[in-house]
Amino acid sequence: MKKKVTKIGVLTSGGDSPGMNACIRAVVRTGIFHGLEVFGIMRGYSGMVEDDIIPMESKSVANIIQRGGTILKTSRSKDFFEYEGRKKAYNNLKKRGIDGLVIIGGDGSFKGAQQFSNEFDIPCIGLPGTIDKDIAGTDFTIGFDTAVNTAVEAIDKIRDTADARQVIYY
Repeated sequence: MKKKVTKIGVLTSGGDSPGMNACIRAVVRTGIFHGLEVFGIMRGYSGMVEDDIIPMESKSVANIIQRGGTILKTSRSKDFFEYEGRKKAYNNLKKRGIDGLVIIGGDGSFKGAQQFSNEFDIPCIGLPGTIDKDIAGTDFTIGFDTAVNTAVEAIDKIRDTADARQVIYY
């Protein structure tokens, strides 16, 4: 029988996408509501390896949903590709009693989470936060719709300006 998760870490990994901060806020506040201790892992897997982990409370995520990027920062970690890096990350979680992870990211982030979970028996939940829309099994990801609409809006503005100056060529 699996033991109950009581402390979770949340991280963002890979490229950032619109909506990551709202997702972080939801994870933190929902975790606290359910009696969990929540920790923010800075700079994704790099922060896990380098022990850049901070306690989060409800006020830690106040007034962040309108901000772009991710308050937890993000990066790619060469060290996490190696077993020794993952072992170091596990030890950093273990010393805080963190027994579950929430990963907000894309395909590469989830592959890392799966390998980490298999090696160290840490349950991981993946929330698809990517503008690449490269997550199998989901039609929507955090950030994809916003990214597409931002691009379409920019293209429309460029077209309108070009049309107003009569410089559109067909």
